[in-house]
Amino acid sequence: MRNSAISYNRHHFPRQVIAHAVWLYFRTPLSLRLVEELLLERGGGVSYETTRRWGRKFGPAYAKQIRRRRPSHRDVWHLDEVVVTIAGRKHWLWRAVDQDGYVLDEIVQSRRDTKAAKRLLIRLLKKAGMPPKRIITEKLRSYGAAKRDVMPAVEHRSHNGLNNRAEDSHLPLRKRECTTQGFRSTGSLQRFISIFSALRNLFVTPHHKRSALATHIHRVRATAHWNAVTGTAA
Repeated sequence: MRNSAISYNRHHFPRQVIAHAVWLYFRTPLSLRLVEELLLERGGGVSYETTRRWGRKFGPAYAKQIRRRRPSHRDVWHLDEVVVTIAGRKHWLWRAVDQDGYVLDEIVQSRRDTKAAKRLLIRLLKKAGMPPKRIITEKLRSYGAAKRDVMPAVEHRSHNGLNNRAEDSHLPLRKRECTTQGFRSTGSLQRFISIFSALRNLFVTPHHKRSALATHIHRVRATAHWNAVTGTAA
């Protein structure tokens, strides 16, 4: 059944081509020009600028409609921050993932202090609607200070060796950062990661389902959900 919430009116290309171009750009570590080459090989004359415009227009709508996993009080939040250089200035991408590697939230900030950590925790609580079972962070003291203000009753473990899950979540973005040769502004980075992580959450198999059969079933269901969201289901 096609999803009527997203309109493709007045677009020359079929919705299947638009959705596929957006999927290629946000789901794979490909530049806009490489996406253009792949679409050309399939017979579509879509320029890289057209794909960019489609990503800006349809990407947020797709991401908004992708059903997010229901939060649980048993969740464990892994928090971490990574430096991103934008226009020659250092910024910090603060990210939170759960025990399955599912990206819960991420925010670009110019600070790496208690105020920035507190802002992330407040956003997480607002989105989840409930505190987690525990949070796990690196040794940055700002996390502990922010946690005491926002969720003092939640268990907090601070140890670099326990936080590999959050650190691993940065790797896909690092690959994309190399492909695109960096981001031009904090706004463009924030918009990109909101779509990028939504698609990753949908298609990447949870850590507790790593068998070949479970991975196959997960991808089939993810593809079916993507087709329903984009209105491209047969």
